[in-house]
Amino acid sequence: MPGAPGVVLQRRIAVFISFMFVLILVLGGRIAWIQFVDGDQLSAKVQNQLKERKTLQSPRGAIYDRQGRELAISSLTKSLYADPEHLNKDADTIAALLAPVLDMKAEQIKERLDRGGRFIWLQRMLEPEVAKKLNSLIQEHDIRGLGFLEESKRYYPNDSLAAQVLGFVGTDDVGLDGIELVMDKVIKGDLSEQAVITDNRGLPIFHSIFTFAAPRQGKSIHLTLDSNIQFIVEKALDKAMDTTKAQSAAVIIMDPRNGDILAMTSRPTYNPNYFYRYDAKDWKNRAVSVVYEPGSTFKAIVAAAALQEGLVRPEERFKDSGFIEVSGRRIKNWSDESYGNITFLDVIKNSINTGFVEVGMRLGAAKLTSYARLFGFGQATGIDLPGEEVGILFNPDEMRPSDIATMSIGQSIAVTPLQLITAIAAIANDGVLVKPHIIREIKYTDGSVYSATEVQPVRQAVSPETARTLTMLLEKVVSEGGGKPAAVKGYRIAGKTGTAEKLREDGRGYQAGHYIASFAGFAPVEQPQVAILVIIDDPDGLYYGGQVAAPVASEILGQVLRYLDIIPQGENTAPVARPVEPPPASPPPVNVPPGKVAVPSLTGKSMRQAADELSALGLSIIPVGTGVAVEQSLPANAVVNPGDEITVYFEPR
Repeated sequence: MPGAPGVVLQRRIAVFISFMFVLILVLGGRIAWIQFVDGDQLSAKVQNQLKERKTLQSPRGAIYDRQGRELAISSLTKSLYADPEHLNKDADTIAALLAPVLDMKAEQIKERLDRGGRFIWLQRMLEPEVAKKLNSLIQEHDIRGLGFLEESKRYYPNDSLAAQVLGFVGTDDVGLDGIELVMDKVIKGDLSEQAVITDNRGLPIFHSIFTFAAPRQGKSIHLTLDSNIQFIVEKALDKAMDTTKAQSAAVIIMDPRNGDILAMTSRPTYNPNYFYRYDAKDWKNRAVSVVYEPGSTFKAIVAAAALQEGLVRPEERFKDSGFIEVSGRRIKNWSDESYGNITFLDVIKNSINTGFVEVGMRLGAAKLTSYARLFGFGQATGIDLPGEEVGILFNPDEMRPSDIATMSIGQSIAVTPLQLITAIAAIANDGVLVKPHIIREIKYTDGSVYSATEVQPVRQAVSPETARTLTMLLEKVVSEGGGKPAAVKGYRIAGKTGTAEKLREDGRGYQAGHYIASFAGFAPVEQPQVAILVIIDDPDGLYYGGQVAAPVASEILGQVLRYLDIIPQGENTAPVARPVEPPPASPPPVNVPPGKVAVPSLTGKSMRQAADELSALGLSIIPVGTGVAVEQSLPANAVVNPGDEITVYFEPR
């Protein structure tokens, strides 16, 4: 029929146009729905797929000793992670490639990769050379889905030096013990997030990695510790541990004038760089977190109380029969000897139990415990270290005469080493008890001071006159009595030895044949600058404080007093005319390999100058003699490893 084809064509065009019109309406509606209804949700989904957020941490603040020497430092190090969804090679291949570099078993790596997900740690806190090898390996084999994040890693450059004081940091930059724990919020670096825009394979798009501003570093902590004194103490204590085969030990050095802790150490010890390799008991700071019966060192406090109350005089005479009975309990002298007709000075010099029991009974329960508390016993000192114990004192209302007698000789009570040295320091400080502290100041990264610790006198425990009288008596203990092994030629030292039976673990009675030997004292007597406490726990063989702890105190004090430039009495301090000698020729310079240091020339320098110069290079000093340096065990410019020891010989000039 004419025209029929045209009509058909027109109908088809109309149908097509109608279809396209409907399709456009549908697409328009869909676009509108996506744009106005699901727009925000879909946009967020795309951003999550193409944008990865990285949490970054700035380095932890450093810890320094009182001279500014580094004790704990942090640096940014790389940690390796995997994104299993974007791996372009199978887990077996990747595990086989990574295992030798990571020093892990391939099965361990494969097991982690097979977990799936978007983020898995493979190894954290990589050493720089390991990270470099891994990066080359990833590039060489075109491995996608592996990446690095920067984390803050803690280093302790002196290894085990002051380990229990410093503590350590876990893998998430969290302080877990010591100063690291107590000051964690202060020295921990800031956290910040970096948005990294990635392509569909999870690789960063170039410009986005430059949008990051580094977070601020944590504040630094400056301790009262002197790392040279700490080193002297630790070397002497290690020697004592080897000689006595003791179970444990502790030493504290304090400045009695202001409460500064100059050294604090415990044995056994550990290396905080590898704390996880040690038993948890090695982490314990025994100077603050262990209580023990002080034994005869506590007699100094009993004497102070009796002198202050006017209940005894140094020249007063006592009759000692070798034992005394109180409420049916016989208390003997430690020597099992009878000393006969003696003065109170003799009672102190020879640590005679019968005399101290008689003095304690004169004081009575209330005054005895009251003075113990005045000297800081039975309460925490409040030092800025974790785990401090309080100790144990009697309730005076519940004390029997036998309790007064045993407390008078340092038994039936429990103290911490820190409490005891704080009390002894009060005697050295004209009777003023000062709060001990180990943090000197906290500084911002620019060096300005955030906070500084002020000297905090707690109370006047006894009068200055009483303290000086007792000092005279305690000096006789070292010069003439049971503390003779603590003497140091040229110095006047006051102190008291102690030997206490060791308590059972359950607190019920004593361990037969097990003792704690101790010495507590201070020097020089005329102007005390150093208080010391040495505790040797369960030595093998000799166990009396005068035999075991006092010699350690002598060795430490002999070096520390010279290091502090305290001139021995009788040493000629006037300048001596010497022939003029030409200065020695400077040794030729040497090329020092990476990781090594060159020994400096120390000739003519004081002990403090020599110690500071060696410490700045990471070396340790073993001083011999006093005066100025005249010889050293290794010549100038000898190439050595950081941490090596240099013996320096000093002579008066």
